Amino acid sequence: MGSTGSVGTSTVDLLKRSPELFNVEALTANRNVDLLAQQAVELNAKMAVVADEAAYKDLKSALSGTGIEVAAGADALLDAAERPSDQVMAAIVGFAGLAPTLTAIKRGATILLANKEALVCAGDLMVEEVSKNQATLLPVDSEHNAIFQVFDFENKSGIDHITLTASGGPFRCFSLQEMETVTPQQALAHPNWDMGAKISIDSATMMNKGLELIEAAYLFGLSEDKIKVLIHPQSIIHSTVSYIDGSVLAQLGDPDMRTPIACALSWPERMKAPVKQLDLAEISKLTFETPDHQRFPALDIAREALREHKTIVFNAANEVAVEAFLQSRVSFLGISDLVGKAVHTFASANKMTLEAVQMLDQEVRDWSKAQIN
Repeated sequence: MGSTGSVGTSTVDLLKRSPELFNVEALTANRNVDLLAQQAVELNAKMAVVADEAAYKDLKSALSGTGIEVAAGADALLDAAERPSDQVMAAIVGFAGLAPTLTAIKRGATILLANKEALVCAGDLMVEEVSKNQATLLPVDSEHNAIFQVFDFENKSGIDHITLTASGGPFRCFSLQEMETVTPQQALAHPNWDMGAKISIDSATMMNKGLELIEAAYLFGLSEDKIKVLIHPQSIIHSTVSYIDGSVLAQLGDPDMRTPIACALSWPERMKAPVKQLDLAEISKLTFETPDHQRFPALDIAREALREHKTIVFNAANEVAVEAFLQSRVSFLGISDLVGKAVHTFASANKMTLEAVQMLDQEVRDWSKAQIN
């Protein structure tokens, strides 16, 4: 799900390289018909779904004569999630990925979770459904996948804390004054990772790390004070787990999303990925910094949202603010300002149904848009 995005295309690349390991039941995309059709043919998928109903005719035409089933719209995304697959790569960006991911969880599938916003918006609900339906949740984000690989789930009492590493984004060394005039083009230029527009902006504001902090709390069952964040500009150490005996276990690798994707795809085994093998002698130096909370307030806002059960508010306001920034309707610093104001404005929301989550999400979006206007 989300096969034409940055995580989706990396996943497709791995699937094409190991056709003997996987059969593809369905591919979904938002509106990139040409790439979706190409992927569906290359992977011999049984079904291709485009979320934008206006793109249905084009997809139907592009796949005419292939025998591949074609569908469009929100209900079609849910139908795809219900198809009889063992694994579901949940790579739809943002809140839009929540309902399809929950649908796949409810049939007990193994979810390869790249859509962090799903857990951010409905963590309690998702964790409950995973347990109830005996589904499996495998993290794909490089940080959470790193923690997953070195986290002792059988002896959690031996864990002191975990540390999410962050590159610091393109403005790590910018002053507040310089950040006031940042353009969308500057913010989209990430120094280490090749990502889509939304994730790139989130990385630049460090909202992405705030979302990851919330996701980690649900994935690993840890309180907010047990999750630390460290700036690591080289993006080689992807995260660490610190144990009470002083041991610190870390997962390292070249910054290529195909490594955590391959780990999740083949778990509990390993599969070959076409990534550069890490050469520490070549890198020679790894550096670390404490996040500057004045220039990057997103981390403090995320912690507040997690403590006060306002993570839905945090995510919805951020999605609206990022879209407005990309349209040059909000300043770069205005993104965090709007999200912080939203978290302070709305009441706590805990253990909600999907319908209640969707209603609150829309309410926050409407409020955020009104603030911008």
